[in-house]
This record gives sequence, structure tokens and C-alpha cells, in this order.
Amino acid sequence: MFVASREYQVFVKPGGARCNLGCQYCYYLEKGRLYPGEESFKMSDILLESYITQHIEASPSETVFFSWHGGEPMVLGRSYFEKIVDLQFKHNPAGKKIVNGMQTNGTLLDEGWCRFLAENGFYVGISLDGPEDIHDEYRHTRDGRPTHRDVVRGYRLLQGHGVQPEILCVVNARSAQSPLRVYKYFKQLDARNITFLPLVEPGVRPCVSERSVPSEAWGRFLCAVFDEWVREDIGGVKVQVFEEALRTAFGQEHSLCIFRPTCGDIPVLEHNGDFYSCDHFVDGNHLLGNLRDNSLIELIEDPRLRGFGEAKLEGLPRLCRECLVRDMCNGECPKNRLGTTPDGEPGLNYLCEGYKLFFMHCRPFVSEVSRVWKMQNRG
Repeated sequence: MFVASREYQVFVKPGGARCNLGCQYCYYLEKGRLYPGEESFKMSDILLESYITQHIEASPSETVFFSWHGGEPMVLGRSYFEKIVDLQFKHNPAGKKIVNGMQTNGTLLDEGWCRFLAENGFYVGISLDGPEDIHDEYRHTRDGRPTHRDVVRGYRLLQGHGVQPEILCVVNARSAQSPLRVYKYFKQLDARNITFLPLVEPGVRPCVSERSVPSEAWGRFLCAVFDEWVREDIGGVKVQVFEEALRTAFGQEHSLCIFRPTCGDIPVLEHNGDFYSCDHFVDGNHLLGNLRDNSLIELIEDPRLRGFGEAKLEGLPRLCRECLVRDMCNGECPKNRLGTTPDGEPGLNYLCEGYKLFFMHCRPFVSEVSRVWKMQNRG
């Protein structure tokens, strides 16, 4: 039995890109085109059991975390995930703890699903972009119907079963103009964990789509929400990007891949066993192999995966290397490095202006937290 040399997390797509919705900005729906002629996007029982067994064996930690993504994983049905839990129980040795996480659009949740997720301790992330008018602008069913009411219904059902979902909110050009309206709406839902994701869709001229969040607007959005959070919600609401900024106060490494100096430890496993470097790089250039032909440990330890992660640091422009808030940002995600620096060096993150605005804004607070923490822990 071989154990991975580092912590890792696999985004597993047991249903591939299948989804019951047709959200306009979804970057994963088109991945179905990688498998032309395929009728059933569903990981087979044999492959599923092989993956679960190998994942448990390869995990270097006593806590083994499984991440189920899509598309929409719930399209496979509750019985499929009951099978997953049974297989995990079957192959889990003494001394290890299994934890499951699922990212869902929430529209397929019902009493049975919520009972199952609660009983089996699933962490659940729900995609919700804000109040009804903002959410429904881009998040539709395949025939164009709005989804907000179904998402909130599913969110409330989970809460009723004792599951506190994390909200994943995509911030676009429109919603960026209403930071406090969006944030306070989530607080009305009694949200305890919120992740804001900036929408950046590559374009031709300009370099991003019209609905992509402008860089400076992204920074202003974060600043406004941060100020409200500092006044009202410290200790009550966790906002992922704020948590990451505060990790620097305690000398901790970032837990989020986009802010770490290197990445490459969150690969993707597709429904047919194909293994890719990253969720945002599911393409022929980043296909590392297939779980039917290679062991999971071989794929995780593949030099190409490490090279992919190290390229993030190696491609960091000098402007970023000398930046005052480099420790908070590290050039963010490579997928957003669409620009050039003023002196013409490639690799500048499209969101650089916004992130710098926010990190400079929150830095005095972070520095004060660090000062107090060091004073309390002196000696």
C-alpha cells in the first residue's frame, strides 16, 4: 500500500458534466463535448469502488475527505450516493474517519435527500448568487425558467434537517454593484459560511466577457462586505476570502489553492476515470491518465501534476513578486492570469487591481490581529 507524499483533494465528477440546469456562465457543461457519442455519463460501480478504495489507502491523513462535484451530482439519484457510503464503510480500516462533501445547485433536494445527507454527516455547498433578481439573471433551467425559489427551498430543507450549507456565490458585473444587499440577504438566510467567487470568463476583445466582474468592482465589493463583517459578524459568519487573509496574521499557510504559492493538489476525476490537473483545466493538455490504466497514487504523484502546480510560482511576474500583499494573493488562480504588467511581462492576473485594493484595505486589521495574537502568545 502506498500513501501520498502530500495532502490532496480530488474533485470527483461521477456524473460528468450532466446537470439539470443550464446556467449561462457555467464553465463545466461544455466538458461533455470531450466525450462525443457517450450516452451515459455515470461512473460505473467497478470504477467507483476502485476509486474509493484507492483514495482511502492513499490518504496521508486519518481524516479522508471525498469531494463530489459536477455538473450536478444529485442527478445520479440518492441510491447512487447510498452506494458510495456503503462502499466507504466497507473499505475503511480502523482508525480512519470518512468525511464527504458535495457541491450542488440545491434544486433537487427533498426530504429524503436531506435526511440522507444529515445522517451521513455530509458537508454541503449550495450555489446561490443572492436575492431573486440577481440569482435568476444567469442561473436558469435548461428551458430558461428561474431557479431561485427552488434553491432557497432546498437550502431551507437542509437547515431543517440540521445541515448548515455553505453558500457559494458567483459575483458578476451586476451583483458586484450591490455588495451589502447580497451579503445581508445571505445573513437573512442565517448563512454561517460564504464563499464569493469572481466571475471571470475569457473573451477576445476585451479579454473577458461583459458579465465578468470588473477587477476594481471586485475589490470594492470585498471591501464593502469586509467592513460590514468587521462591524457585525466576526465569529458569527465565515467568509472564505477573509479567513484566508487572516491566516497570514498567524503565519499559517493558505488553505485555498488560489492563494497558495503553488497549486496542483486538487485534481479532477471524471466519470470515465480520466484524471485532470485541475477543475479549470479539464482539457487534452492537462489529461494525466485514466484510473483504469494507472493507480490513483501514480496519478497524484505524477511529475506533470507537480509541474502544473509549480508553474504557478514560476510564471509569477516580477510586479507580483515585489507586491506588498504578495503573501495574501500569490498571483491568485492561473486561469485568471490573462493580462500583462505595465512593462509588458505576461501572467498578470485580471483581478490584480481588485485584489490589491481589498488586501491593502484589510491589511491594517490583519496586522492588528497579528500583533494582539503575538502579544498573547509571547513566551
